[in-house]
Amino acid sequence: MELVIKPTAMIVIEDLKVGNMSKSAKGDTENHGKNVKAKSGLNKSILDQGWYEFRRQLEYKQNWKGGLLIAVPAHYTSQTCPSCQHVAKENRTSQARFECVQCSYTNNADVVGAINVLERGHRLLACGESAVAA
Repeated sequence: MELVIKPTAMIVIEDLKVGNMSKSAKGDTENHGKNVKAKSGLNKSILDQGWYEFRRQLEYKQNWKGGLLIAVPAHYTSQTCPSCQHVAKENRTSQARFECVQCSYTNNADVVGAINVLERGHRLLACGESAVAA
């Protein structure tokens, strides 16, 4: 029996700016950085994940198998309510919990982020609209 892998027609990801996310926190001679050691550890962790290479390979495989990879802006994906579209920092009550302060919608914060990323991808594909709501 031969294993046949069917392509995923569309994958939507956040357009993460890994270079910006892993910039040094050292500051300069006039303005010294804060929490430099912690930021250095975070930077190493971000770079060790290989997010850029993962994205590059994903795009390559999607093109090879006839699929589509859409990268949408990551702005506010974890702070936007998928039910009423209200954006607020307070919607994200913890690392794992999302609760909209306007309509009381609750869910896991990662699930909310995934819902919003997919919705932005669909909107971008269908209408060519900006993936970020005004």
